Amino acid sequence: MHIQTAAVQTLRDHEHGAVVPPLHLASTFELDPETADGPYAYQRGSNPTRAQLERVLAVLDGAEHGFAFATGMAATAAAFSILEVGDEVILSAGVYGGTYRLVDKYFAARGLTPRFVEDLGTLTDDDLTERTRIVFVETPANPTLRITDLRRIVELAHRHGALVIVDNTFMTGVLQRPLELGADVVVQSATKFLSGHSDILAGTITTNDADLAARFALAQKALGGVLPPFDSYRLIQTIKTLPLRLERQQANAVAIAEHLREHPAIAAVHVPGSFSEEEARIHDSQATGPGAVLSFELAPELDRVAFLRALKYPAYAVSLGGVESLICHPATMTHEAMTPEAQAEAGISQELLRLSVGIEEVADLIEDLDQALAAAR
Repeated sequence: MHIQTAAVQTLRDHEHGAVVPPLHLASTFELDPETADGPYAYQRGSNPTRAQLERVLAVLDGAEHGFAFATGMAATAAAFSILEVGDEVILSAGVYGGTYRLVDKYFAARGLTPRFVEDLGTLTDDDLTERTRIVFVETPANPTLRITDLRRIVELAHRHGALVIVDNTFMTGVLQRPLELGADVVVQSATKFLSGHSDILAGTITTNDADLAARFALAQKALGGVLPPFDSYRLIQTIKTLPLRLERQQANAVAIAEHLREHPAIAAVHVPGSFSEEEARIHDSQATGPGAVLSFELAPELDRVAFLRALKYPAYAVSLGGVESLICHPATMTHEAMTPEAQAEAGISQELLRLSVGIEEVADLIEDLDQALAAAR
């Protein structure tokens, strides 16, 4: 099936002939008195509605196994739950601020070592040791949109017995499929594009590795950060329009990026592949589009606060991927957990703004950006 067909047609209620699956809210399920067994026992372990969502998530990512969690960070934490004392994780310096906070605040007390690298593209065999358990990748990176060669990282990590976990939130399985490029695990904040309406918190893990899948299922049951049935049901419904939404959002983002590049009030525009021709080549080889998030820097003479206050349409708010456009200041919002030194290493300046483009009429968005830029002079 093509991705749009899969998003719509993966689930049917064949038992009752309904064209949408039912919602199961039960927290507990009746078991066989003799064996105390059954397909479902307690909602934390599994639930029919969450199981249906997890099937859709696996199909979208080309995976054998899918898992749904209460938030994107719950999914990332569950992915890291496979680590043991003494293990090391290599991450990009430009990793999402929530991931940075997790490893910065919690790894040391658990005997784990995070190692941040300014550019994962520079990793060599000498950088990995017998302690390196995971290479954690965001490509495009948040919010700089830097690109990492997934095939190269997979080959390098696997040569040293390390796993590759990819945060694919910006792309989703519609635009990029890291598992097909050799990655071991994909995590996403389903709060973003998968939900698309800024009203659900959710996270996902997908994998083709049966042993890892068993450990993630245990993490759901033992750690308890699972997605409730009602949110699972709503996510099933919103995923049906994901390819269509993302197509419109991406087209809008491309048009806005082209417009801002020519605007005298903009110092720089960052999109996947804009850092170098090599990164553009890599992105084109592993993804089918640039996505719907871009970042840009205002010219020094502009007043950032005045610009943001003058905007009518993009809301000044964290998060991304919704049908409505959102703009934020990463240094003080999404990545505020980073020290100034860490932000500088990641390429996050005080002038940098991140724009998540929605499905509004692009002419209205461009006109709004223009008038806000004029007001900021």
